[in-house]
Amino acid sequence: MNKRLYVGNLNYSTTDEELKEYFSTEGNVVYSKVINGTDGRSRGFGFVEMETEEEAQKAIEKFNQSTFKDRTIVVNEAREREDRDKFRGNRDQNRDSFRDRKDKDNLDSKLRQLRKKFNK
Repeated sequence: MNKRLYVGNLNYSTTDEELKEYFSTEGNVVYSKVINGTDGRSRGFGFVEMETEEEAQKAIEKFNQSTFKDRTIVVNEAREREDRDKFRGNRDQNRDSFRDRKDKDNLDSKLRQLRKKFNK
């Protein structure tokens, strides 16, 4: 069964083919993709799919914290999209609670200003 790996901290000039060639020393690479932004430039990370779980584990052990194109790359097992969305959901909840505090602080400051105005 194929195993998908996340590869981070890539040099921005890295191509899909270079990524595939680099990882093919540890087994059969089924798929490799460097992720690009909406402007077409690399976002500095990508994914590699190895044919077997054993090959993927070997690739993680060999390439994690290795140097590729003058950058120390990070290689680990890719997480499913649902896992990332759960993490983002928690982060968004924290952001919302910060907004609530900020709104409350704004309301408090407005009330203070009104009190000053009417207590003169």
